[in-house]
Amino acid sequence: MTDNSNDPRVSRRSFLQQAALGGVTLTGIGGILYSKQAPAVIASDATRPMANWGLQIGDVIDDRAIIWSRADRAARMIVEWSLDETFKRSKKIRGPHALEVTDFTSRIDLTQLPADSEVFVRVSYQDLDSGRASSEPLVGQFRTPPSHRRDIRFVWSGDTAGQGWGIDLGFGGMKIYEAMRQVRPDFFIHSGDTIYADGPMVERVTDTAGNLIWTNAFLDEVPEKMKVAETLHEYRRNHLYNRYDANIQRFSAEVPQIWQWDDHEVTNNWSDSKVLDSRYTEQRVQTLTARATRAFLEHSPMRWHNQAEEERVYRHIPYGRDLDVFVLDMRSYRGPNSYNLQAEPSAETAFLGKPQIDWLKKKLKESRTTWKVIAADMPLGVQIPDGTDPQGRAKWEGPANGNDGPASGRELEIADLLRFIKREDIRNIVWVTADIHYCAAHYYDPNKAVFQDFAPFWEFVAGPLNAGTFGPNPMDKTFGPQVIFSKTPPAPNAPPSAGFQFFGQIDIDEHSKVLSVALKDLNGTKVFGKQLEPRPSKGDHDRWD
Repeated sequence: MTDNSNDPRVSRRSFLQQAALGGVTLTGIGGILYSKQAPAVIASDATRPMANWGLQIGDVIDDRAIIWSRADRAARMIVEWSLDETFKRSKKIRGPHALEVTDFTSRIDLTQLPADSEVFVRVSYQDLDSGRASSEPLVGQFRTPPSHRRDIRFVWSGDTAGQGWGIDLGFGGMKIYEAMRQVRPDFFIHSGDTIYADGPMVERVTDTAGNLIWTNAFLDEVPEKMKVAETLHEYRRNHLYNRYDANIQRFSAEVPQIWQWDDHEVTNNWSDSKVLDSRYTEQRVQTLTARATRAFLEHSPMRWHNQAEEERVYRHIPYGRDLDVFVLDMRSYRGPNSYNLQAEPSAETAFLGKPQIDWLKKKLKESRTTWKVIAADMPLGVQIPDGTDPQGRAKWEGPANGNDGPASGRELEIADLLRFIKREDIRNIVWVTADIHYCAAHYYDPNKAVFQDFAPFWEFVAGPLNAGTFGPNPMDKTFGPQVIFSKTPPAPNAPPSAGFQFFGQIDIDEHSKVLSVALKDLNGTKVFGKQLEPRPSKGDHDRWD
C-alpha cells in the first residue's frame, strides 16, 4: 500500500474529535455523537424527538449513499450533507416520516454526490405536533467511491450478539467494532447473522465454578432479548439491542456498511424443513420468516430493491475500477435442508436459486474491474450439520454434504457456477464469508478435488464479531479445499473476552493491483496474511496502462 498520510480518510477521526472539542456531546444511550449545532427551537425533552441509536451509512455506490436513523416517536427525518465539515455550505433534504409502521426507522438515498470525496452528514428529526421542535442532530462522515485509481481498503465479518454474549460494559462493549474503525476502511461487509433472534440472553453469565464471566447490559431497556423472537416487535428489538453499543454507534457513523443476512435473523438453520423447538409458541417457520424479513429490512442500511422484488438482498456494489462486490443471499431461495445427496438438480437442491445464479453469472461476465469479491453468507466446503431427517440420514445446512464424492445435492449448483467461471475465463475472484465462528483461509485446488472442472480460488473466513467461538469444522473434499490457516478456541462457545473474535481486512494497491488479505483479532492484531497477484483478463489491457 502507498502512503496514506494525505488520504482524506485520515480526516475522519479529526472531524469527530474536533466536533467533540467544539461542543459535541458524547451522550445518549451508548455515547453517540451529537452535533454542536443547537436545534432550531429549544423545547423540553418531553416534546422533542430523540434519536438515541445513532445513524448508519450503507450501500455507497457511485454518487449515492443510504443514510439511516431511528427516532423514538413519530417524526420527520431531516438530512443535511456537505463537503465542508462546518456545514457552512450544505444541502438540506426533507426526508420521510419515521412512523410506527416502520418501527420509527427512516432512510434517505442521497444522490448526486461527488466522486472520491469526504461527505459530512447531519441527521435530525422534527416533531409532528408543531413541526418546530427538533432532535439533537447526529453527525457522520464517509467517503464516496473513486472515479480514478486509488488504494482501497475494506473489512468484513459476521455474527453479532450470538450465543447469549451481548454488550458487557465492563469488558468495553463490542470492542471489535472499534478495532475495525481504527483501520479506517472505505466500507464494511456484514456477512450475516446481524442479530441472534434465537439467542436469549441472561444478565449474568457464570462459568462452571460459579465465577462471573460476563454481564449483559441493557436488558432492562430491551427485555425482549431474554426470549426467542417470535413477534415482529421482538425481531425489531433484537436489531435495536445492538445499537445500544457505543462501539457500533461510532463505527456506523463513519464506516459505510454492506449488509447481508443468514439464518439467525430468523432462527438457527432455518429452511422449509425447519422443525421449531418448544421455546416457540409460533410453530410456523414461514410466519417467523415474514416478520424477521420485515425487521431486517427496516433496520439494515440497505438500498431496497425495486417493486418487482422489494425484499431482495443479493446485489452488486461497484467500487471504482479495481473492485466489484457481489453480495449473495444463500438463505432466501434455498430448498429445505436435507440429506443433500441428490444426483440431479431440482427444487430440493436449490441453494442460491436459478435467478440469483443467472444474475451472478451475468454480472461476473460483465465485470471489467481488476478484482471481483463474492461476499457469501456461508463457506462452500465446510461441513455444517443440521441434525437428521426422518430416515436417520444426516442433514446439511450449507452446500457441503460430507460425502467427499462427486458433486451432489446443493453442490451441483456450486459446481455449475465454478464451471462457468472457468469456461468464461473470469479471473481474480475472491470469496469472503463468516458463519462458522472462527477465522480461516481456504484454497480450493482442482488438483486435489473430486470435481475438478474449475479454476483454483481463495476463500477467506472471518468472525465472529461478538458471539461464541467454535470450530474447527471438517472439510468436504468435493471441491478440494485446503485449510491453509485457521484459528479456533480451545473449548466451544468461548466468550468474546477469550479473545477469539476476528475480522478480515482487504487492501488493494492502486499501483500494483495486489490484493492483500489480513485476518485480525479483537484488538486488530494480524493473525494471518496473504497477498494475491492479479492476473490480467483478456481484452482488458487498458486497465494496466
